[in-house]
This record gives sequence, C-alpha cells and structure tokens, in this order.
Amino acid sequence: MSVFSVDITGSPLDLAALTQGFPRSPEDTGAVTSFTGFVRGEGISALALEHYPGMTERSILETVKSAARRWPVQAVQVVHRVGELAPGEPIVWLAVGSAHRAAAFNACEFVMDYLKVSAPLWKRERDSAGSWQWVEAKSADEDRAKRWIRGATA
Repeated sequence: MSVFSVDITGSPLDLAALTQGFPRSPEDTGAVTSFTGFVRGEGISALALEHYPGMTERSILETVKSAARRWPVQAVQVVHRVGELAPGEPIVWLAVGSAHRAAAFNACEFVMDYLKVSAPLWKRERDSAGSWQWVEAKSADEDRAKRWIRGATA
C-alpha cells in the first residue's frame, strides 16, 4: 500500500509529530529517510514564500509519484511552509519510506531537488535594511536536478 501526501502550510512545522506520524509498515518498511530544510540567516532577516493553492500541491504530488515510479517506495510525505519565516525556522520536511535504504535515499533526494528548483513556490528575502528581493534557484541546485533528467538513479 502506497501513501503519498503533500501539505503546504502557513503553520510552524512540528518535526517530532511529523516524524512520529509518518506511515510505515512493521512488516515491509526497512528504511525511512527524512530531510528537514531550515531558513538560513545569511544576510537576511526573513524569507517569504508564496504559492498558488492547488497547483503547488498537484505539482509536488506528481513529482512524488514520479519518484515512486523510479524507486520502490511505500510512503512519501512532503510538508512545506509558506508565508514569512525567520532564520532558523524549518521550511520543509520530507520523508520517504521503503523496504531498503537506497530507494529511500534516492527518492528523498530526487523530490528535494525538484522542490529546490522547479516547485511552484516563489521566494523573497528581506535584507537587514528591510528591502525585499526575489530569490532565484542557484545554478548548483539546477545542476544537481539535471542529473535526474539524464536518468541517474543515484
């Protein structure tokens, strides 16, 4: 049984509750890989994220399903913040369950690479002077994501 979910929320992430509530089968799940991303405070006082409700969730869910076609995963859960966040706050939590660790790690990285460069989430940073600037994907993140297009599985 596969369980895939995507939640876009303006509420703070409860990492302990997310981890504890992640669906896993005692008989089949041998590995759960999770990733938590935090807002870095490198010269910023805030990060604001916007999204298009419905479209964002559908787009991310399609990527989750794409990961499930590539690797034998049992569960994938994505929870992403929107709104204004302060440095140090969790911005994204992603977990993948599978029978084996390689599939869990690969699918987790695949989904996270998509979230970094292609998900319909728009970011702005506020600098210490209070000015807002739009954030574009970094070329290093785009290069990492391209390897999946070339068919990489690891």
